[in-house]
Amino acid sequence: MQRCQLKHVKVAMIGMLGLALVATSMVPPAAAEPKRAQAPAKPAASSERHLTNIRQLTFGRQNAEAYFSFSGNKLIFQSTNNWMKDTFAAAMHPSDVPLGCYQMYVMDLESDKIRMVSTGAGTTTCGYFFPGDRRVLYSSTHLRGPNCPPKPKRDGAYRWALDDYDLFSVRIDGLDPQRLTNTPGYDAEATVSPNGKTIVWTSMRDGDLDIYAMDLDGTHPRRLTQEIGYDGGAFFSPDSKRIVYRAQHPSNQEELDQYKALLAQNLVEPGRLEIFIMNADGSNKQQVTNNGASNFSPFFHPDGHRVIFASNVETRNASGRPDFHLYLVNEDGSGQERLTVDGHFNSFPMFSPDGKTLVWVSDRGAKEPGEFNVFLADWVP
Repeated sequence: MQRCQLKHVKVAMIGMLGLALVATSMVPPAAAEPKRAQAPAKPAASSERHLTNIRQLTFGRQNAEAYFSFSGNKLIFQSTNNWMKDTFAAAMHPSDVPLGCYQMYVMDLESDKIRMVSTGAGTTTCGYFFPGDRRVLYSSTHLRGPNCPPKPKRDGAYRWALDDYDLFSVRIDGLDPQRLTNTPGYDAEATVSPNGKTIVWTSMRDGDLDIYAMDLDGTHPRRLTQEIGYDGGAFFSPDSKRIVYRAQHPSNQEELDQYKALLAQNLVEPGRLEIFIMNADGSNKQQVTNNGASNFSPFFHPDGHRVIFASNVETRNASGRPDFHLYLVNEDGSGQERLTVDGHFNSFPMFSPDGKTLVWVSDRGAKEPGEFNVFLADWVP
């Protein structure tokens, strides 16, 4: 994250579920038996005027952070559904036994086949394709051990655990792994520029949660953000010249002290996140949102001047907890428009390379609390 990644979600915390998916892997609650057939396409709700021909691609448990390949005919996503490893398996036919935390999968949109591309050990997050669609990028904790990382101590607050991830490149069949980072602590939330030249990701290598860029082979790392606080979830603009990201910067000494104390425990509390844009070299930072809400998962509109993102800025469900929906906003923060109304959680939006299709994650139609699925829709300008 998420961009990447969201963590260890409990049903009692469903109001902040969207953020949990952004930072890492999640330990699922007891889940219903997954469906065995793909849901038919359906029209969007009348007020979801930009979305039509909505179709659901996954069913049951937790499926998150689905991102298009460069060709637009594949998706990489993370899931607690246990599809068969090392061989193509028919979509929607996972094992009856769920995974304890996320593994990484590639779905072929033309054949509806799914393949695990991660090792099956540890937990994974934030998958992305390399140019040519022959290799993928993701973060994993598998070098630290085969088990899922422990849940963070929350102490009554919503927190992400900053698990010890590194970035890896593998072939689309999961073979030929190459390690791209080798520093202690959190290295995750990686994406690749549309021109296929640069990886951008979030790291703790210098003691704070900052955004970095590097070449595709992991060389020439450079730091792009310097502000104290969390900076992450970065994506490039269509022309690869700018980066949109989310950030939470302490505004006073009390917040700074709390942030540093949690960081020392490899924890962060993402209560407020705002959307920012900067040049690809880290210069000319500008704030897009300023509403004090949890704004995350930003992605550039195909026109390169608007941003789609998830937020709990205005909606609450019957229980009083915030709902998360998708919004579109101009880069100067004006003209904000709500895009989704169905469900209590909509996030991780990404436009296809041709700008005609939107993929995102939602709990719409979920059969169990804590269930999230991947959806596609045709984009209506």
